[in-house]
Amino acid sequence: MGQFIKAALKTLKVFIIFTGCTILFYYGIMLVNEEYQNYHRYDEPEGAALKVSGTVKDEKSSLLDRLMLFYLNGE
Repeated sequence: MGQFIKAALKTLKVFIIFTGCTILFYYGIMLVNEEYQNYHRYDEPEGAALKVSGTVKDEKSSLLDRLMLFYLNGE
């Protein structure tokens, strides 16, 4: 009977530690989510930023050129 109680207490201790770590992890993830919720990634950059790429409007491009661009970029 004494071994059963010791095993039950060890099992309860592991369960409590697991539950506590799970709750701590959950609230940690919620804190990180709250921090980046209002982060505006798509605001226009300030300072001397340059536009890296853009849509090229070339009227001389043929269907074959556009098809090759599609196959090369995968878009």
